[in-house]
Amino acid sequence: MAAARPPGGRGTPGRRPGPGLRPRLTVLATVLVALVSALLLWLGWWLVGGVAQSSVPAFPEGGTVRVDGVEVPAEQVGQAVGAAARAEVLRAGLIAFPLVVVAAAVVSWVLVGRVLAPLHAVTATARRLSAESLDERIALRDARGEVAELAAVFDAMLDRLQAAFDAQRRFVANASHELRTPLAVLRTEVDVTLADPDADLDELRRMAEVVRDATRRADELVGALLLLARTQAVGHLDARPVDLAELAASSVAAVSGAAAARGLRMSVSAAPAPAAGDPVLLGRVAGNLLENAVRHNVPGGWVEVCTGPVAGGAELRVASGGDVIAPERVAELFEPFRRGPRDRTGDAGGAGLGLSIVRAVVLAHGGSVRGDAVPGGGLAVTVRIPHTPEDGH
Repeated sequence: MAAARPPGGRGTPGRRPGPGLRPRLTVLATVLVALVSALLLWLGWWLVGGVAQSSVPAFPEGGTVRVDGVEVPAEQVGQAVGAAARAEVLRAGLIAFPLVVVAAAVVSWVLVGRVLAPLHAVTATARRLSAESLDERIALRDARGEVAELAAVFDAMLDRLQAAFDAQRRFVANASHELRTPLAVLRTEVDVTLADPDADLDELRRMAEVVRDATRRADELVGALLLLARTQAVGHLDARPVDLAELAASSVAAVSGAAAARGLRMSVSAAPAPAAGDPVLLGRVAGNLLENAVRHNVPGGWVEVCTGPVAGGAELRVASGGDVIAPERVAELFEPFRRGPRDRTGDAGGAGLGLSIVRAVVLAHGGSVRGDAVPGGGLAVTVRIPHTPEDGH
């Protein structure tokens, strides 16, 4: 059984929509014209009577004068002329008044309709919009003033919505692809091993190692996705005093083993860098930058870590060697699942979310992040965090 539809249509449930803006503005304009016309009619009636009465010459007393077909004593001629003039003004006004009011109503209806036409275009476009039709725009050409500004703001909002939906679609597609890869490896290894009736212990160990690596990659990817989602959805930061130098030192210690295994030269200049923010999230910023610097480096390369105070906050800079990156492609590295040049990251692993998480965390703290291609190969990332956390959303 279908549920009863609440009164009110598309409006608020239980409330009936009132009259539209066009009839209300028309009634308001008509009432104002009627009031002004009535006031002018009264002023005309009063002024004409007084002028007519004062302009009549004096007649000898005892005589009579015919005014408008009526015999009037000479001493009352002025009053009679004034009364006749007022009666004439009143007759003409009673004919003109309704005509003026009707004309005002018609003109107001037409003009208000033309003024509100762009608003109807905005409403019609908003009703047609859906996740699949965000490319529609109002694009008013003839509107002026506040209506044109409203249409421009609405179009700008649609641009932002479309960009957000497109980014969400790309993110979901990329995340699905990244998660599908380790799952496919797991399924393939298990199927191949089970299909081999002569599989020995060595074969099972090899399969177990492959499965372990695939599950580790899937676990890292899921963890990175959860951290990115948490950072982008954070509404209130657990802001505390932090020192970026201490966070950088902890991250350097965490990657020192991997850096030594690849023969990387580490250079650390950790001056005190006090800031304010979430220690866990900012620690992940330093960790991601150092992990990327080691993972995407070249054997025997270099890594430089610098921290220090800047105006209004603190700065962390991590630079590393590597393959050449085109300067115009540096900004792409901060997008989810972007790993840079193939020859730079072909065997480096990772989910491609490190710099995306860095950017999200820094923006949530009201800071700034900048990437620069290093001449000769490599990448330098500079992060600035203010002393006082700001809303970066």
